[in-house]
Amino acid sequence: MPWKQHRLRDQDVWAKTDASGALVVDGGRVEVVYKTTPGQRVYRAGERNLVEVPGAPLVEIQVGDPAPESTAKPKGGLAGAAPANAIHVWTDGACTGNPGPAGLGAVIVDGDTTQELSEYLGEGTNNIAELMAIFRGLEVVKDRTRPVLVYSDSAYSIGLLSQNWKAKANVELVAKLRALCKQFTDLRFVKVAGHAGIPLNERTDELARNAITSRR
Repeated sequence: MPWKQHRLRDQDVWAKTDASGALVVDGGRVEVVYKTTPGQRVYRAGERNLVEVPGAPLVEIQVGDPAPESTAKPKGGLAGAAPANAIHVWTDGACTGNPGPAGLGAVIVDGDTTQELSEYLGEGTNNIAELMAIFRGLEVVKDRTRPVLVYSDSAYSIGLLSQNWKAKANVELVAKLRALCKQFTDLRFVKVAGHAGIPLNERTDELARNAITSRR
């Protein structure tokens, strides 16, 4: 199969296409690689997030293995050091305009079990959406004695919840979320790079944006 250059947010990627150059879409997602050198790991990105580069040629790329979506390690994160029995909570918020229609997405991975959340929040800000995504993701975790890793691309949220930043806005929501965090015996926050091809970060972004589109 050929590959064609696209833009994924602010990065160049090569997306899998058919012989005519049309994207090969599976469940709303497309296989992408970040370089054309042989052996590149294959990620999956939402079709709606890909923008075709005009005039880009079709190229043949010898790709490597697909990135495992349930065990993908965030860039600069702690997934490799996580306890074997840890629960992984991936979160993201989205907002069309800021403020504007807002939504959240979360993926909770517990061993071989994966649960996805997608919720429309009404009018709000991006920061509210990011915080609510973490709140909803943690609410799902019932065994709060186990290690839990929360992955977010929001430095704002992580600063408020793990570095004791003072909340100058969204004070009630932050207080409610901090109270929830105290219920966990071992809770860790991992900052991931947004829109960098990390599969579960891409998936939570897709869930958040789908919530806005569907208003559900």
